Amino acid sequence: MKNTIILGTILLMIGCTKSTSNTSTKATSDKKEITLEEIWDGTFSPERMNALNSMNGDFYSLLNNDKDGITTVDKYSYATLEKVETIVSSADLNDLTSFSSYSFNNDETKIILGTDFKKIFRHSYSGTFYAYDVASKNLTLIGKDIQEPIFSPDNEKVAYAKDNNIFIKDFSKNALIQVTKDGKKNHIINGITDWVYEEEFAFVRAFEWSNNSQYLAFLRFDETDVPTFSMDLVGSENYPDQLVFKYPKAGEKNANVTLQMFTLSNRITKKIALGDYEYIPRIKWSNNDAILVATTLNRHQNELKLHKVNALRTSSTILLNETDKAYIDITDNLTFLVDNSFIWTSEKDGFNHIYHYDFNGNLINQITKGNWEVTNYYGFNDTKKTIYYQSVENGSINRGVYSIDLDGENKKLLSNKDGQNNAAFSTNLNFFINTYSTSEIPPIYSLYTAEGEMLKVIKDNAELKEDLTAYKMSPKEFSTININGNDLNMWMIKPLDFDENKQYPMFMFQYSGPGSQQVGNKWNAANDYWHNMLAQKGMIVVCVDGRGTGLKGAAFKKVTQKELGKFEVEDQIAAAKKLAERSYIDKNNIGIWGWSYGGFMSTNCLLKGNDIFSTAIAVAPVTSWRFYDSVYTERYMQTPQENASGYDDNSPINYADKLEGNYLLVHGTGDDNVHVQNSFRMTNALIDANKQFDQFIVPDRTHSISRGKNMRLNLYTKMTNFVEEHLINTTTK
Repeated sequence: MKNTIILGTILLMIGCTKSTSNTSTKATSDKKEITLEEIWDGTFSPERMNALNSMNGDFYSLLNNDKDGITTVDKYSYATLEKVETIVSSADLNDLTSFSSYSFNNDETKIILGTDFKKIFRHSYSGTFYAYDVASKNLTLIGKDIQEPIFSPDNEKVAYAKDNNIFIKDFSKNALIQVTKDGKKNHIINGITDWVYEEEFAFVRAFEWSNNSQYLAFLRFDETDVPTFSMDLVGSENYPDQLVFKYPKAGEKNANVTLQMFTLSNRITKKIALGDYEYIPRIKWSNNDAILVATTLNRHQNELKLHKVNALRTSSTILLNETDKAYIDITDNLTFLVDNSFIWTSEKDGFNHIYHYDFNGNLINQITKGNWEVTNYYGFNDTKKTIYYQSVENGSINRGVYSIDLDGENKKLLSNKDGQNNAAFSTNLNFFINTYSTSEIPPIYSLYTAEGEMLKVIKDNAELKEDLTAYKMSPKEFSTININGNDLNMWMIKPLDFDENKQYPMFMFQYSGPGSQQVGNKWNAANDYWHNMLAQKGMIVVCVDGRGTGLKGAAFKKVTQKELGKFEVEDQIAAAKKLAERSYIDKNNIGIWGWSYGGFMSTNCLLKGNDIFSTAIAVAPVTSWRFYDSVYTERYMQTPQENASGYDDNSPINYADKLEGNYLLVHGTGDDNVHVQNSFRMTNALIDANKQFDQFIVPDRTHSISRGKNMRLNLYTKMTNFVEEHLINTTTK
């Protein structure tokens, strides 16, 4: 529940929007109002860095497009940030006039170029791909309508998927090898993940070359018995198209996923036995050419095993076995060192930290320690014996970049202490580009050495920050609020002309999903501009991260286990009631809104908290976890068969008769993630209870409800009108 497509890149994605303080020299009355048109036409968008691909040595590459439509892959120096050379230009390619993705082989002598992409689901695409030889400048077609092509380490072959099968194009022999032949839509998938793995385990390519290019390990999904979900897409034709795909809802049959090993020398594929498991969320080759490490999870996702798979003998042994009373998150942090000892992150001491194990699974040492969370693992420099990571050790609303020795000594802060610091390291970990922002400072991109020396500011968005002083904008006020025995992070936005002797309606925003965070000291996104616009219309906007959210330890996050929507809702209701005690809050005009999990929350809050909330907006909400996918839902809830009360006691469908206030329900009919079924079932429950409400159903739109001219502008206009009618215009000033 939880681009330019550049395969194998470091993506420097930055905050999309900006805020500023009210320190302008202009009088407030002279400042401009924020408009919805400006929010959605990019007026407040900061300058961004292009997606950057770190190369071997102290270099990186960028995909650039000039005004004449020429696409190039250009090489730059980290040390100077200057362009070194153009590696490939579409002007020199006869059969490829433009391309929108690229990926190098290991020694950067060849490039895969992609074009004509067709979206499948949230992260998956098919496209037309070519292999380009840098030295000879030869361009060779790999295939059309294929997925996830990748070079073998020996640079002689490319493996890819097409029509649910795996193929290998051997350039050295000018041969095409078909690895699998049983692929069939909605039945068998080879080498590409199914819908639920893509969405919840966050990967698409499910095949990996061995280091010696002699083996190709891949996952095979048999989804024959997985129930089918279908959606009518009205499109622009007389008859709608139907999207039919396999979607395992909570408690239903999952795909039968197996690990397969293909040997190139004899072209034989063998199934690898991994014992009892439900999921294989990761596979990764170790530094031993014949040893693959496969990760498995049980269905409850509270027992994780790392398996050492011997490709020669197609056998496996247990490398690591980790259990948890609740669940274990899947990451990409497994890193093998030269001696095949490995880096691993775990919450086993109550907070997410970095550990070092030998290749027999014996713990060497815990590298980071403390009552704070490691939020990102960047890599290990073998020469310096140094690990680079990001953490919240300077407060859970901040992120800092750190280095630490492999033995856990000599920890050093490399970035700013406050705000959000996100590092994109060079491949050799000698440099990093840091993206820094706070709620008051727009994204600043700076080049650093790995020792933390800032060499150069690349972009600072100072012009945008200055431009924003012309607008009526209030700063976020960060604080904590004690609710149900916990100090919860909170921000509040007040009108610029706030008068504590007046009363204001209050509008709460939250998401509240497990491990999430909305209260962060970072540059704002589009919603924050909308919230500020509402504040200037005469209301107070508040966000509280309650129990179940992240970065405050496993106990705080996992307290919601088997009870999604219980403690989170209690905290939002209690926070609203406590804030309503303040003299400047109109206790009779308090609203709440959210999207996805946040829509599930806002609906529940309006129903269960009908004595404090008078208004709610729910966009693309889950209304019963029985309708959502197996991997996400069962991670926190187990199955409906095991935990029926947990599902039903917190489903807003079962409390429709408690609706007393104003409710706006929004959903896209093309949402393959949170199906519109959720809102339709909520609609029926409200009708059965004879309750009046407002509804906005958008044809064909997916979970983001963003596709099409003016879609977001239209949606936020409707939500603004709803808030003005039911909150702002009903408060006695």
